[in-house]
Amino acid sequence: MTEDARGLYLDLMKKILTNVIYQDEAIQTFEYEGEPDVDARQLGRDWPSVAHTMVGLKRLDNLQYCVETALADGIPGDLIETGVWRGGSSIFMRAVLRAHGDTTRRVWVADSFQGMPEVAPDAHPVDREMRLHQANGVLAVSLEQVRSNFERYGLLDDQVRFLPGWFKDTLPTAPPGPLAVIRLDGDLYESTMDALENLFPRLAPGGFVIIDDYAIPACSDAVHAYRERLGITDPIHEIDGTGVYWRSTYTHSG
Repeated sequence: MTEDARGLYLDLMKKILTNVIYQDEAIQTFEYEGEPDVDARQLGRDWPSVAHTMVGLKRLDNLQYCVETALADGIPGDLIETGVWRGGSSIFMRAVLRAHGDTTRRVWVADSFQGMPEVAPDAHPVDREMRLHQANGVLAVSLEQVRSNFERYGLLDDQVRFLPGWFKDTLPTAPPGPLAVIRLDGDLYESTMDALENLFPRLAPGGFVIIDDYAIPACSDAVHAYRERLGITDPIHEIDGTGVYWRSTYTHSG
């Protein structure tokens, strides 16, 4: 695929995955205090009724940058997303690999496929306050539906691997690593910490960590607690007022 064709394909994929072409109605739109009016699909500020991702165009742009940089720099390893909803971001990662002719890396798709767990009484206060499990009518998307969504784009193949179940149960043993990009979209403190503890040790030097829900205090608290514990000092870069990423220079011992 030529560079021009690759760019056209990936730009079209982003527009289709966010459905800015047909502009479906939002189930719910989110506004941040003090923030001026924004394009919800640019910044991922709504729950779409039809689109296959809610992360918005800017976070897809960032995902493309991270995956393409890892490919260009020869960072070894697979790609993983934890918390996939309708599968849009994971589908896009597979599209990037296809566009670049990569036939060896896998995309790991990790989700409960049951929605959000009920939080324990001793959970992070913000997790208890959000009670996201009450929105599982929107947030719970079955494994069969996500597989079907991959298939609609012609991107369901042996390079796509699914990890159904709660992160604490599925992530300790799979994927084996190394990993080049880890994209965490678990919203909650426990979900974010489970993903960091199990996946970051498998991240190759020069790989990328993307935190989709950093704007949620429980999620950012988990990120900072984990980074402080390991002494990680790589700068955190903002994406769109909600998500952040960093490129790892951390060297794992042992």
